[in-house]
Amino acid sequence: MLIVDAGPLYAVAASKDQNHAQCGELLRSASRPLVVPELVITEVAYLLSDRIGPHAELAFGRSLASGELIAEAVIPSDWQRIVDLVAQYADLPLGIVDASVVCLAERLDVDRIATLDHRHFGTVRPSHIETFTLIP
Repeated sequence: MLIVDAGPLYAVAASKDQNHAQCGELLRSASRPLVVPELVITEVAYLLSDRIGPHAELAFGRSLASGELIAEAVIPSDWQRIVDLVAQYADLPLGIVDASVVCLAERLDVDRIATLDHRHFGTVRPSHIETFTLIP
């Protein structure tokens, strides 16, 4: 299982992005399932539509509809942990979307996150492991 943040999903769709090829290979070869927090889905959908166009957002939606990417909801008990993380890392600032990624990794006992945001995820200390393994 791999939790996927917004950066790699956007980079795969943006052929001119410097991380396009690397993220494409990562997502093709990563162990399944590829889990995307629902708050990340909203962020990616907006970026794709705004920066690339509706066709990119539609392709992303098809990846979710086909099960290639698995959407994972924020559950009610996650919200307190998300708020705690945002408060704890306010100087970073972490933000709700990134905190939801951390919270999901903790809840699912996952140690690997696909992200281009090594600054944020490399700083956060999750509750279930010492540090995350960040890829690529």
